[in-house]
Amino acid sequence: MSDTSQGPLQGLRVIEFAGIGPAPLACMLMADLGADVVRVDRLEPSGLGLALAPADDVNARGRRSVALDLKQPAGRDAALRLVAGADVLVEGFRPGVMEKLGLGPEPCLATNPGLVYGRMTGFGQQGPLAARAGHDLNYVALTGLLNAIGPAGGAPLPPLNLVGDYGGGALFLAFGVMAALWERQRSGRGQVVDAAMVDGAAALGSIFWGLHAAGQWRPERGSNLLDGGAPFYACYEAADGRWMSLAALEPKFFAEAVSVLGLDAAWLPRQYERRAWPALREVIAAAFRTRTQAAWTERCAASDGCIAPVLDFDQAAQHPHARAREGFVEVGGRLQPAPAPRFSRTPAPRPRPAPEPGAHTEAVLAEAGLDVTALRAAGVLR
Repeated sequence: MSDTSQGPLQGLRVIEFAGIGPAPLACMLMADLGADVVRVDRLEPSGLGLALAPADDVNARGRRSVALDLKQPAGRDAALRLVAGADVLVEGFRPGVMEKLGLGPEPCLATNPGLVYGRMTGFGQQGPLAARAGHDLNYVALTGLLNAIGPAGGAPLPPLNLVGDYGGGALFLAFGVMAALWERQRSGRGQVVDAAMVDGAAALGSIFWGLHAAGQWRPERGSNLLDGGAPFYACYEAADGRWMSLAALEPKFFAEAVSVLGLDAAWLPRQYERRAWPALREVIAAAFRTRTQAAWTERCAASDGCIAPVLDFDQAAQHPHARAREGFVEVGGRLQPAPAPRFSRTPAPRPRPAPEPGAHTEAVLAEAGLDVTALRAAGVLR
């Protein structure tokens, strides 16, 4: 990563209509890898997103911003002119909003037949819930995944907004856009990508559907191999109140963990004996309580016992592995995750800070051949 590298998506032009949730992250991923992402903002603050100053909005980094009044014909026409020169359009509104603005797939693809039109919603463009409001937690709730996440005997646990918004939403939207661009190389034609968080989140859970079909997944939370039910795949408190993660699934790694933790080797053949799990959990918990997190981290550093400290954000940025890989970078004075993944020939450029809304209006519109003076006089830009 450097200030002079361009990234593998250099030359890709993306028009993003400002919104909240996963669409901004999908556009950040493309901007991180070199795409020219132009965000179309509203003229006035709309209350979109969290109460963050632009410099703190990591998902908005790497863009240029144009502020337009899309409800005026001149503003809509200006947006269509930008779309005409783009490869990708991304929007995250409820179904029908872009159509009401005159910027739905039909006029945009008529203007630019090669356009990949990415649509990000919770429930998708069709179906009985398509027009309903919702958030990450609601979408994940409908996939079966939320019911599987949480402690034994407790309530389902919100997995931040990683499963719906970002895993099932942003990543599937970005992947869908790239797939459509690949197909366009053969057909020369664009298309609409309907990315729904309920679809993507369900796909993330594919392995669990397989386990369910095979009768190897119990419906009770906290009773399975990967949901904290297994004592060798869980988190334990250290002597200083901090936490350690243990993920010794395979017998050879469990044997390493038993050695590092100083447990009796008699536990080795009983690893997958479910009736022994409660006692094994108590033994492991007692072992972890004998040292601090730092002491366990040092003790396990050279072990294949699959033991790692549970770090907070500050610790994560300073971890030796993250520092060696430059996993976090400073952008505009704010430390944040570096672009991912890594590329051997076309490394990602160093990210630019998120722009103030409308910061690049004149430059971007002038590039598109629009009369900025006339648009300003008509009151449709900032």
